[in-house]
Amino acid sequence: MDKDIHILLAEDEPALGMIIKESLETRNFKVTHCLDGQAAWENFQKQEPHLLVLDVMMPKKDGFSLAKDIRTMNDSIPIIFLTAKSQTQDVVEGFTIGGNDYLKKPFSMEELIVRINNLLNRVNLQKNSEVLKIGHYQFDFPKQTLTFQHEEPQQLTHREAHLLFHLVKNKNQVLDRSLILNKLWGNDDFFNARSMDVFITKLRKKLIQDSNIQIINVRGYGYKLVC
Repeated sequence: MDKDIHILLAEDEPALGMIIKESLETRNFKVTHCLDGQAAWENFQKQEPHLLVLDVMMPKKDGFSLAKDIRTMNDSIPIIFLTAKSQTQDVVEGFTIGGNDYLKKPFSMEELIVRINNLLNRVNLQKNSEVLKIGHYQFDFPKQTLTFQHEEPQQLTHREAHLLFHLVKNKNQVLDRSLILNKLWGNDDFFNARSMDVFITKLRKKLIQDSNIQIINVRGYGYKLVC
C-alpha cells in the first residue's frame, strides 16, 4: 500500500493500539494513534487522514460521537468502528451515523487490513465513476450528491452513495442481497442485513419526488431499482 495513505487510529487500550499501529505500518500505512476521542477529534481537524479506525468505547469522546462530529466536516472519509458491543441497535446506530464498517473485538489484524483495503478501493472507484441518471434525478457518485431536476443537491453519506451506485448499475434487475452485503458491509450476517434495510429506507425517501422510481424488496433475493 502507498506510504502516503494516512490512517487515524483512536483506541484507548495502549497495548492494542500499539499492535494495530505497528501492524499497519508494516503494510506501509502511515498511522497516527490517539488514546481518546477528544485527541482524535483535534488531530482530525489538523490533518487530512484517508481513513479512520475508531474504537466505540473511549474516554472524553466515544467513537459514535466522534464520527458524528467528523461527518459534519467530511461526508466521504471511510470510518471503521472497533467494538466489543454486538447489540443490533449498536450496529445499526454505527452505520446510520455514517460508519462504513464494523469490526467486533477480538479480531485478526489480517481481517482489519482486508477491510481497510476494501474501503480504500471503493474510494478510488468513487473518484473514477461518472454522473448517472435515475429518472428525473442526477446521481453524481464522485461527489455523493443526488439532484432532482433543478433543485439543490442532496448530500449522500458514503454508504448511501455506494449502495445507490450498485442499485443503478443493476437497474431493473435484482441486486443480490448477500452479494451486496458482503461487498459493502464485509459479511451478510443479521446485523448488517438490518443496517442495509435502514439505508434502503433512507434512499427511498431521497428518491420520493419521482413517482416512477421504486426500490422493490424481492423477498428472499434482494432489491431491485425500477425506473
